Amino acid sequence: GIFSSVRVRVFVMKLLTHNMLASTVRGVSQGYPLGIAPGAVTEVHACDFSKEFLVHVFPKLEWSAFVSACASLSLPTMPAEVTPASWEDESFLRQMHHNLLEVHVQEGTLICPESGRQFPVSKGIPNMLLNEDEI
Repeated sequence: GIFSSVRVRVFVMKLLTHNMLASTVRGVSQGYPLGIAPGAVTEVHACDFSKEFLVHVFPKLEWSAFVSACASLSLPTMPAEVTPASWEDESFLRQMHHNLLEVHVQEGTLICPESGRQFPVSKGIPNMLLNEDEI
């Protein structure tokens, strides 16, 4: 039919995205990292593995926040710190790739660590909009 070639874009919140979100509620000085409430619904979508991408994005990550997010979602444990030897460990790289890029939070709640303000995630999209009194 006429729409057979139309692709539908599915929005998803990967842990890479989560790692860069923060609460900007007025008066909050420590709005990062956002917690992930228990019971979040996740889906796994495979994507091509790229060690080069992981090496490139690593300096931009807050590693401890990523490790905490993995624990919140009951994903396989990531080490507390990354050593030079980690970059030669294929199983570490594959697990990092999986947790960071292939796990998508579809439904759930993100929580400001200071105020407890909750931000819903619905259909893979985190709603970070603030109420008028929070701006």
